[in-house]
Amino acid sequence: FGRMKPVIVVHGGAGRIFKEREEGSRAGVVRAALRGYGILKRGGSALDAVEEAVRSMEDDPHFNAGCGSVLNEKGEVEMDAIIMDGKNLDSGAVSAVKCIANPIKLARLVMEKTKHMLLTDHGAHLFAQAMGIPETPGEKLITERSRERWKKNLEPDSNPGEFQKDLGTVGAVAIDSEGDVACATSTGGLSNKLIGRVGDTACIGSGGYADNCSGATSTTGHGESIMKVVLARLVLYHMEQGMSPEMAADTALDYMKTRVGGLGGVIVVNSSGEWAARFSTKQMSWATVKDEQLHYGIYAGERYTKPVDEALASESGGF
Repeated sequence: FGRMKPVIVVHGGAGRIFKEREEGSRAGVVRAALRGYGILKRGGSALDAVEEAVRSMEDDPHFNAGCGSVLNEKGEVEMDAIIMDGKNLDSGAVSAVKCIANPIKLARLVMEKTKHMLLTDHGAHLFAQAMGIPETPGEKLITERSRERWKKNLEPDSNPGEFQKDLGTVGAVAIDSEGDVACATSTGGLSNKLIGRVGDTACIGSGGYADNCSGATSTTGHGESIMKVVLARLVLYHMEQGMSPEMAADTALDYMKTRVGGLGGVIVVNSSGEWAARFSTKQMSWATVKDEQLHYGIYAGERYTKPVDEALASESGGF
């Protein structure tokens, strides 16, 4: 039994990343990937690694998850998150949760402390209280930028669809030294969405899927389109048919585009540790660590590479 070389891949959302936010998005996905990889390197589980990577992005106001989430029609934050264990297909998810800093933590608790897979809104809130998760005042999660956008979208001649292009769901997939895979995805959803709207993120097979037999994937993009084609599971299906992660991702994204006109992105790792980060939108911030090398990018065809040690040295301010 050769031990697996661990791999982590993260995304900070597919869509349009405005120039002034590029640096922050890049730094945020790199930090998340390095944090998750730190756990894998110490022999930690894929599950812990993806949870940590996503938590790091939830805490980063650059992304539409946790702090920095977009606002619903009423001007409130409602978040969705999912985590899945490729060993036994266990999963935990929460939807439409408010006043929680890290929905991904709550999703993990749903998986481990209940017989259920998805808790929503008020029930999720009661469960969080029972688990002793501190309540974060809603205002604390709202950034100036989210409020500005919400106001803009309320104007009579506005087209919220225009703004949806800058989505910023966050996600992570990993394989650990035992060969176990996991995925995690978290989001604030669509700007100015109806109260109670839940997108793909909380739905197993759409927002993410992990199965040791084939691999793990996390998605981002137009939630309703992703749900229509069950995108995460579709990518794994193509890998099960023998496609490489990159080919499987492109084929699934292409199908979503031609069949329902939806754009998005996916990150993938297969059971032998090959990875891909692919998107049909203009941009998607992503980062990955494999073989002590960090790779990251935002634009199609862009790929920066640097040794992990070097990346960690320049990160150390934040560690």
